Amino acid sequence: MTLQVWAWIFFALYSACMLGLGYWGSRRVTQADDYAVARGSYGPLTLALAFAATNASGATFLGLPGLAYSHGVSILLYAFAYPVGVYIGVLICLQLVSDSGNQFGSRSIPEYLGDRFDSDRIRIIAAVMSLILFFYLAGQLVAGLVMFETMLGLPTGPALIITTLILLSYVTLGGAHADILTDSVQGAVMVAIAIGVAVMFFAGFGLEGGLAEVMSRLTELDSQNTQLFNPAALIVATPWAIAAIVIAHIPMGMLPHLGNKLWALDSSESRRRFLLLAFCFAMILPAVTLGGLLARAHLGDDLLAVGSNQAIPQLFITVLPTALAAFLCIAVLCAVMSTADGLVVSSAQVFANDLYRRTFASKWSPALTSEELDRRVLAISRWGTLIVLISSAVMAWALLDVNIALLVWMGIGGITSAFAGPLILGSLWPGVTERGALLGMLAGFIVFGTLHAEIFNADALASIGPNPFACATIGALASMAITAAWSRGMPKLVRIS
Repeated sequence: MTLQVWAWIFFALYSACMLGLGYWGSRRVTQADDYAVARGSYGPLTLALAFAATNASGATFLGLPGLAYSHGVSILLYAFAYPVGVYIGVLICLQLVSDSGNQFGSRSIPEYLGDRFDSDRIRIIAAVMSLILFFYLAGQLVAGLVMFETMLGLPTGPALIITTLILLSYVTLGGAHADILTDSVQGAVMVAIAIGVAVMFFAGFGLEGGLAEVMSRLTELDSQNTQLFNPAALIVATPWAIAAIVIAHIPMGMLPHLGNKLWALDSSESRRRFLLLAFCFAMILPAVTLGGLLARAHLGDDLLAVGSNQAIPQLFITVLPTALAAFLCIAVLCAVMSTADGLVVSSAQVFANDLYRRTFASKWSPALTSEELDRRVLAISRWGTLIVLISSAVMAWALLDVNIALLVWMGIGGITSAFAGPLILGSLWPGVTERGALLGMLAGFIVFGTLHAEIFNADALASIGPNPFACATIGALASMAITAAWSRGMPKLVRIS
């Protein structure tokens, strides 16, 4: 059978599995809180796989190998540095966010921030800022359509529609339960693929001479391919650039689609095991970046003109038997969907929870009983899923030519810069106030946007603007500095009934 026939077979099996897990998740949804966060429902292994899979997106499984294909060994510093930053952030925030979030009954990070600082303004502004993560979701949809184009032979439009419809179907069914169940299964597959790709690279799979031949070919193609720091790629050109990657990712562990998974952990006693497992999985998954180097050794410069995001699927097609290549390429969809579904769930909560339930319901429908309000919030959550996916699909169509790893950071950078002050500093220092948190959040967001958009054409900023990690690092530092400067003390925690 041909590659496309095998790909369609595995795609059908994959879709059936996701829909089945989505239906299973839907059986566990009885109220809006179940749909939003699946509070206290899962053990550390399931949640660690889901957390690591959500963190390692299509940017990890397609974008990073694509960057490695284009820029060589130096991209490995990026690949293995970013999980360190993410888990530093998780370690800082886990106990406070988990305990206080459960005490407040929070269903989203913006809601948690609003309750934490007793501020409707912070909740609403944080919720609206969270919509910049549509860029992140658009990046996942682009990664999905790349796989469908390559493996199923579909044109770009139908490929994007299919990617969107799969997500819509199972996320709408089960919400956070569907997100966690599907992500844990997909996470296990992703770990296996990453290990397999690493073995292929170190064995120099498909090349006589093994690893030595891989490195020799990389050097022949471009001497900068084997340099530790590649001056042609600003994101890995200097030690400062690598430090910026770590710092920029510290607030990422508390992004809405990741942070809300902490509330699904079944008990506080499971935290240590969850953190250990999640960190181990997170450090394995970037090994897939090695596939980009192996692809460059096999394919030469063939993909530089047509798009390096194709590096991993083209590597599998070139060196593996047809059926196995089809299976592995479809399995790469796991990386795409496991991040996208969490983003959809958390983004839908902006409309259903942060804006409607906590802001407008008491003004528009004050006579609703708690049961009626809960049913309405659940309905808005499902309709919000549709709105989020359609909006992100339109953005994905407009941004098809942008590297996936860099596209997602248009969204991540803004939100991590904004949340660094109220979340990270707010976890380390009990003196953060509502005013400090609000001003710090706005400052971080504005600084990132100003730098990354290169609004000021200054020579000193020439190497910073194109580098989203440098922009996010400076934005995060600005957020924390302003938060600290404008804080005097913190209101006591109040339980939300």
